[in-house]
Amino acid sequence: MIEFAAASGPRLMLDETSVLDIAGCIIEGVDIAPKRAIPDDGDPRIDHSLEGFLFTCGPDHIRHRQPMPGTDGKIYPLHGSASGHPAKVLWTKFENGDAECRADIDITTVEGLPQRIERLWRIDGTTGEVSLEDRVVNTSRETVPTFLMYHMNTGGKWLDAATRLEGRMLDGGGFPWTFGEEPGGIFCVESPATEDGFAEVRLGPIAAIGGKTLRVRFRADTLPHLQIWRNQKAPAHIIGIEPVSHRWVLRHELETAGEFNWLKPGESRSYGLRFAFV
Repeated sequence: MIEFAAASGPRLMLDETSVLDIAGCIIEGVDIAPKRAIPDDGDPRIDHSLEGFLFTCGPDHIRHRQPMPGTDGKIYPLHGSASGHPAKVLWTKFENGDAECRADIDITTVEGLPQRIERLWRIDGTTGEVSLEDRVVNTSRETVPTFLMYHMNTGGKWLDAATRLEGRMLDGGGFPWTFGEEPGGIFCVESPATEDGFAEVRLGPIAAIGGKTLRVRFRADTLPHLQIWRNQKAPAHIIGIEPVSHRWVLRHELETAGEFNWLKPGESRSYGLRFAFV
C-alpha cells in the first residue's frame, strides 16, 4: 500500500496491486471503507476491491455477468477486467502541502486484448479535495467499446439516522441514506452537470467523522449517470456512490441503442471525479 496524504484532507491507502484504487480512506481518525462488511460476489478480485473505499470497473465491461457472443460459454466478468491488475507507479510527489501520484495500469481484458489506464491522483493541500483523472487508452489492434464505473463504498456502520443523500439528480433533491426496501436497494439516474462540467452528490452529515459530509463531483460528459447501491443483508453493511459511463441495462441493449463508446486502436477517453469531506 502507498500512504497518500496532503496538508489537509483524507489520508488514503492506494493499492498498487489493484489499479491503484483506494483501499483505506481515513478522515478524522476513522477509516470509512467497509472492509469485510461486503457481499461475496464469488470473485476474489472483487471481494478484495469491495473492501476498499474506491474501486474501478471496466474498461471492457460493467455490471452484469453475461455470456460473450461467439465463445464457448465464456462470461463477461461482473465488474470488468481491471481489478487485480497491478499499477506501475511513475511518480509520487509531496510539494507545498499538495500530493500527487501518477501510474499506468496495463490491463488484459476478458477478450485477451491489451488496454491501459493512465491514472493521476491529486490532493489539494489547501482545500483537502481529492481528484482522480483517468485516461483509458486502447492499446490493442482492434476497435473496442469502452466502459467505466467508479464504486465509492462507505461502511454503513459509520452512518446514522441523520445521514442523507443529496443531489440535483435525486428525487426531491435527496432522501435518507436508507432508501428503498430492506435490506437494500439500487437505482441509476441521469446526472447532468451543475457546475464546471461536473455533477455532484453528497452523503452526510456523518457524525462518526465530526459531522462532515462526503461531497462527490464527477465529469458529466463521460460519466453521465449515477448509480447508488446499498446492502444491509448480513454480513454486508455498505452503501456505494457509483458514477458510471452507461445506463443500467444489459450490454446488448446498449449496443442495439447505439450507446457504446467505441475506441479505435490508439484512441483514448478521459474520465474524472473529485471528492472532499466538508
